[in-house]
Amino acid sequence: MKRIISIAASLGITFTGYAQEPEMADGMRSEGKIYVVVAILAVILFGLVAYLISIDRKVTKLEQRLNDGKPR
Repeated sequence: MKRIISIAASLGITFTGYAQEPEMADGMRSEGKIYVVVAILAVILFGLVAYLISIDRKVTKLEQRLNDGKPR
């Protein structure tokens, strides 16, 4: 238990140094480039979701073909 508490405490101490907002985000936000980044991330996420849906449909069709061929 002491080991878990000491690990959690050390992680908490290291994360406080990263709590400051990076200057890069301010620069991108002021120049309007942050919207380009968000748009690209949204397109990538949409593509992944569409791909997963298409894979799920193909697997469902294959499962139905297998189940139709075997008597229960």
